[in-house]
Amino acid sequence: MVSPDWLTSLQRNWGGKADLPVADAKVDDINELLGGGLFQPLYKWMLESGPVYLLPTGPVTSYVVVSEPSCVKHVLRSYGTKYIKGTISEAGKFLFGVGVALAEGEPWKVRRKAIGPALHRKYVEVMVNRVFGPSAIKMVAQLEDITQSNKPVVDLETKYSQVTLDVIGKAVFNYDFDALNKDSPVIQAVYTSLKEVETRATDLFPFWKLPEELNYVISPRQRNAQDSVKTIRNVTDELIEKCKAIVAEEEAVGGAEAWAEQYLNDADPSVLRYFLAAREEVSGEQLRDDLLSLLVAGHETTASVLTWATYCLAKNPESLATLREEVDRVVGDKPAPTYDDLRSMPYLNRVLCETMRLYPQPPVYTRRAIVDDQLPTGESIPAGQDILISIYNLHRSPDVWGPTSNDFNPLRFGPLDEPPPNETNTDYRYVPFSGGPRKCPGDSFAMMEAMVVLAVLVRSIDFELIDIDKIRMTSGATIHTADGLNARVSMRQQ
Repeated sequence: MVSPDWLTSLQRNWGGKADLPVADAKVDDINELLGGGLFQPLYKWMLESGPVYLLPTGPVTSYVVVSEPSCVKHVLRSYGTKYIKGTISEAGKFLFGVGVALAEGEPWKVRRKAIGPALHRKYVEVMVNRVFGPSAIKMVAQLEDITQSNKPVVDLETKYSQVTLDVIGKAVFNYDFDALNKDSPVIQAVYTSLKEVETRATDLFPFWKLPEELNYVISPRQRNAQDSVKTIRNVTDELIEKCKAIVAEEEAVGGAEAWAEQYLNDADPSVLRYFLAAREEVSGEQLRDDLLSLLVAGHETTASVLTWATYCLAKNPESLATLREEVDRVVGDKPAPTYDDLRSMPYLNRVLCETMRLYPQPPVYTRRAIVDDQLPTGESIPAGQDILISIYNLHRSPDVWGPTSNDFNPLRFGPLDEPPPNETNTDYRYVPFSGGPRKCPGDSFAMMEAMVVLAVLVRSIDFELIDIDKIRMTSGATIHTADGLNARVSMRQQ
């Protein structure tokens, strides 16, 4: 184990697949592999070994890392017939339980069918006007106050985590976390829990499979993770009980579920309200875990996209100027864009699409083969083999995107009058919301939320990132900054 390539040597000695190149994992890479930003060494090894290679993770365990478009398409579209989520479902069960985020097989099909109608177009349109806009305005008002202070410096990554938690609270639970005004333990709990999910998925020694009670005593890391999950579940349970009481009162006088056929209630359009009034026949645990999935995934991912969009715009002032021209022209004197305004701002959409190309959230998906298979590029995948689909690699691959693959260019997807890029019209060269049966059901919600927040920000606030060349990536399931996105803010001079 003191050999610099001990992982590679072990895998070859213990039956590494002969038809796959093996990642040359050195000691210098191990810190990244063990609980750090795994997606970064995966990219390095892709450049060395090609778009499909074997990553040893122990004497008899390994991942096949896939970063080639046709292979990504094949694996993602074969969910349920040739592949399941595998490792990530096992590693994330302590957090997501039986929720839709990580459920497998038939239970997932049932929950996905139930959740889909709750995120329909009319619901998203209402969220734009009633939740996204007011939340973004509230955040920018705070930033305006900071510009008048003696120290107009703020961590924008933190602000984005706060505003997206406020959004998801109102949208899913009709509850105001008020995270912009007061510390919310949920934010840190979500980060800690997701970091633990990622770390478990790549642990060389999965001691987390020991009984939870034992882990709680012997491992500070497991204790922190379990405490974080308890915080999230307690909040979720409390909000469910409050909503149940409200619906029960309305049912007592009749008509509580009459609106459910339209999937929208004028007074409370939240997802929780829809589930309860539509009489979803599920256990309390199932309801909690489904809503917890939406809370965790919906809050964390959008905050990360906004963080890196701001970083990209700060690094590319010409793109920021173009974006501001579009926002000023379309939004005009309105305090926030409307749903129709969003459809008239294709450059804003492309800024976020290009951000998600460079900083996909999450950067890696896991799958496990349930039958023997062969990838389109010819590699054999035996049943039981774990797969890492590196979206970060795919989105930055010079073979896929050319010599400018690491450059920020919102126009790389073609003219603005063409449809926004997705997995279908790029033939799986671009898959920020996954693809196939497990594609994210909240993609439209997330995209429009990010568009509204970014539009409201750039029309009012100037920002200068501090030590911009020293900002580094890390990950906790999604891509974070290592030390925050600290910026000097001022009122925009128009």
